[in-house]
Amino acid sequence: MKKPFSSLRYDLPASIVVFLVAVPLCLGIAVASGVPPVTGLLSGIIGGIIVGAISGSSLSVTGPAAGLISTVALIIADVPVFEAFILSVLLAGLIQVVLGTIKAGIIVNFVPVSVLNGMLVAIGLLLILKQFPHLVGYDHDFVGDEALMEADGSNTFKDLKLALAHISPLASIIGLLGLTIQFFWDSKLFPSKKLKLLIPGPLAVVFTGIGINQIMIGMNSPLAIQAEHMVNIPVLVGIHELTTIIRFPDFSYIGSSIVWIAAFKIAIIASIESLLSVEASDKLDEKKRITNVNRELIAQGAGNITAGLIGALPVTSVIVRSSANIYAGAKSKLSTILHGTIILLALFLFPRILNLIPLSALAAILIYTGLKLANPKVFSKQWKIGFPVFIPFVVTIVAILLSDLLYGVCIGILVGIYYIIRSNFHQSFRVAVTDNNYLLKFGSQVSFLNKIILKNSLENIPNGARVLVDFSSCNFMDHDIAEMIKDFSVHCRKEQIELEYKFLNDDQKQQLKIQTHGVIH
Repeated sequence: MKKPFSSLRYDLPASIVVFLVAVPLCLGIAVASGVPPVTGLLSGIIGGIIVGAISGSSLSVTGPAAGLISTVALIIADVPVFEAFILSVLLAGLIQVVLGTIKAGIIVNFVPVSVLNGMLVAIGLLLILKQFPHLVGYDHDFVGDEALMEADGSNTFKDLKLALAHISPLASIIGLLGLTIQFFWDSKLFPSKKLKLLIPGPLAVVFTGIGINQIMIGMNSPLAIQAEHMVNIPVLVGIHELTTIIRFPDFSYIGSSIVWIAAFKIAIIASIESLLSVEASDKLDEKKRITNVNRELIAQGAGNITAGLIGALPVTSVIVRSSANIYAGAKSKLSTILHGTIILLALFLFPRILNLIPLSALAAILIYTGLKLANPKVFSKQWKIGFPVFIPFVVTIVAILLSDLLYGVCIGILVGIYYIIRSNFHQSFRVAVTDNNYLLKFGSQVSFLNKIILKNSLENIPNGARVLVDFSSCNFMDHDIAEMIKDFSVHCRKEQIELEYKFLNDDQKQQLKIQTHGVIH
């Protein structure tokens, strides 16, 4: 049996990278949801320690998700008090545990790989587009914002234009240097594998950003980055301050329909996002380990029960943090647990140090992650497979960029289903013609969806033709198809068509209920 700390030398550096990525995301998502910033950090702690310990996923990372911001904000506006909202989070967790128990996680198996690939690329593109303003020092939106079209009527492209008009020289230098460091760290030019393992590229980016800015501050330079453009963790003096922040659910609202409706909304959205993220994380995993999705639902449920009990935001598995974890070299879920532990320690031991990190340095880390996710090689690979894969892949990307992750994936799935049906039309049977001889060969599955094409093919067979209907590869034949073949056999007798059948087994003969001893005239 593998020892629990056998991969510590990989997981500890990766956990620090995930911690650096997670902290500003947790803070930003909390602010955007209309709750105190520390609430987002509590969710990050729960996602790392509680969900990480229970989950069967080796690499996925859980925390507050941008995809739930609008849902959470609307629920908080609808419920009478905040304690009613966190009660709905607790109930959502219970619902997720039930979903995992009844094995509802199987739904993720119906998502085509092309759609998952499209989701990863879309997330990568969003990271690049949304983090570029932060890279050059324009911090108008919160760090975790993932919406291309924003609620205030603006959009990311307008923000990019504004960012170029409000470039901060030092932030841009730190951001571009951060990207350069990461490319160098991952290149063959990097001199030492041991140093790379000891100090991951993202950590070097953060140290460099802090160092450069502190030198400029020491020189009283007007170019120095100000506090509003750096990480802003609340500074807690002691554990008693945290206890004043923790809120408990009000169970007097347990009979409220608003609370239950909110609970189901959170449970469904959080479950789908988690399943998609875990599936995508498994796809990025070099070892190709497969996560038990039902256990994952139970783990996510346990996380949200805990979040509801202490007044935190709902949590889901999040692909941005998960991909950062994977690219940082994590080998096991120890990395996830450690990142949650570091967030907890950071609240008390070194918040002031973290508040020295320029947001442009963190933007460089996220953009580099986005570049890996949106690798042009992925487009090339999907193109080579063919249109039935490439089109759902591209549609998923565009739909996610223009809406959000869930809507985009649903649209991608619908397009994928269209191509499955279209493929079924062409692969379920084929017609071969030589002179006046016709071969109708059926594939393994023939359903009512093939009725139109089959009907047209049979109607085009002329009088006096010789026809062989081959069912030898057919494992399933719809009742509608069987009825059509029986009608065709009657038509053949009237129109002098010579007809012969080739069957897989006697069950097919029984289903068709027609004369099969040799040739029928």
